[in-house]
Amino acid sequence: MNSLTEKELHQLAMTTVGESLEADGYEFLAVNSAPKKDPQFVCTKDKTLHFVVVRHVCYPDNPKVYDTKLMDEVKEYATKFKAKTYFAGVGFAHATDYNKPLDKNEPYAINFSGLQEI
Repeated sequence: MNSLTEKELHQLAMTTVGESLEADGYEFLAVNSAPKKDPQFVCTKDKTLHFVVVRHVCYPDNPKVYDTKLMDEVKEYATKFKAKTYFAGVGFAHATDYNKPLDKNEPYAINFSGLQEI
């Protein structure tokens, strides 16, 4: 078994969210790919600043559930810059059997339904 590490899962989540932001027309000002260095993305769109916090979970955890204390802190920080704050939760699961652990050599499913404004 060749399990994905926490760092690899975080990088996959960052890539998933980054590609989504890019496709939606966001321009990146700063990207912090270190886990728990918040926010992970600072970007602009329509002349508005956006702070995006990225977290990943594995099935059966819900990727839309976030740490409210952390997000309140990030939102308070963002307010100083007149920035909008978002949570981007990305869920991962084994593609053929959600109850199996993730393996580097097997397909996986990604559950990301976009940004949640805080």
